[in-house]
Amino acid sequence: MRTTATATPPKDATPPSVTQPALQVLAQSVRSNMRQYGMLIALVFIVVLFQIWTDGTLLLPNNVSNLIQQNGYILILAIGMMIVIISGHIDLSVGSLVAFVGAMSAVMMVKHDMPWVLALVLSLLIGAAAGAWQGYFIAYLGIPSFIVTLAGMLLFRGLTQIVLGGQSLSPFPEGFQKIAKGFIPEMGPYTQYHNPTLLIGLATIAFLLLREWRDRKRQLAYELEVLPTGLWAAKCVAMTAAVVAFTLTLASFHGVPVVMLIMCALLLGLGYVMRNAVVGRHVYALGGNKAAAMLSGVKDKKVTFLVFVNMGVLAALAGCVYAARLNAGTPQAGLNFELEAIAAAFIGGASMSGGVGTVMGAVIGGLVLGVLNNGMSLVGIGTDYQQVIKGLVLLAAVGFDVWNKRKAGS
Repeated sequence: MRTTATATPPKDATPPSVTQPALQVLAQSVRSNMRQYGMLIALVFIVVLFQIWTDGTLLLPNNVSNLIQQNGYILILAIGMMIVIISGHIDLSVGSLVAFVGAMSAVMMVKHDMPWVLALVLSLLIGAAAGAWQGYFIAYLGIPSFIVTLAGMLLFRGLTQIVLGGQSLSPFPEGFQKIAKGFIPEMGPYTQYHNPTLLIGLATIAFLLLREWRDRKRQLAYELEVLPTGLWAAKCVAMTAAVVAFTLTLASFHGVPVVMLIMCALLLGLGYVMRNAVVGRHVYALGGNKAAAMLSGVKDKKVTFLVFVNMGVLAALAGCVYAARLNAGTPQAGLNFELEAIAAAFIGGASMSGGVGTVMGAVIGGLVLGVLNNGMSLVGIGTDYQQVIKGLVLLAAVGFDVWNKRKAGS
């Protein structure tokens, strides 16, 4: 009877490493999210650097709260600007629209004694109308967004001067001021920490862990590559530790600022829309390849119009937050805000060609700029050098994007 020989490995053969698949999956995950991970690592590095440089002042609870409130309006603008850039457009008018909406809110509340809630709603509607006006020219008349929003920048700046007559209007009602400077109220028995903030922190941890578990379960169901169990557990532990540290920092002062709740609502809502909703996928499709998206049935005019309406509403919200922080409507509000928002979007992972970026990336980019501003001010670096450093950071971020694309293409 004929027998078949089975090959046996030589005695000196080295068995394959059991950790190699894990390392490969981790390396693939880092490569596919290189820009966002890179900016997150850069943010951590900048925080650690200034924490050491300022002898621990940067992460003091009062300074962390101040950092959030100082940059709240820029982060709101950055979220909207990221979506505009993903769609393949740009908006240069947001700084002037911030000033115009702040001026209109001041006129309604200071001159006409309008309740601040009604004034806030009308201000958001003004922003939506401004965004729709610009979106119509861009989407339906085909005028480039650079030209339309450049005209809007001049127009809204001029209207601000006309509405205010070149003078500031103040003060605002206390309730309106709390949008930018307030904290959620304390509740429950006395403890060393702010009780509602602790509850929000616990809810955030539960939400993040549940989302991670559901995403992993969904990926396994579709037989997609996932992180090994050990690495995934380490990621969850690190994420939980970060939330706990941040929660305890805020809870040891006055708690969560109101403007932070606004930003979190925007981050969750618009993040979900861009990841899961049909309109969000259409925005990415238009920015990635407009011709292919139109052939696939994407209603490019409608989507572009909605993108600019959304940007107008967010600019109006940022204008109200900024006016509430200043406690005045002023003609000089919003200067260079459009540049800050654009810089935050590009630092956070947006691409000049469109179709790339995340809402979370915009927040990370805005925080990089905010921590740089705050840290450099704490150590006494002049505003002239601050501008130089921020310019170099922006150039490095865009240069990294170009290098990453060329590497991927080769």
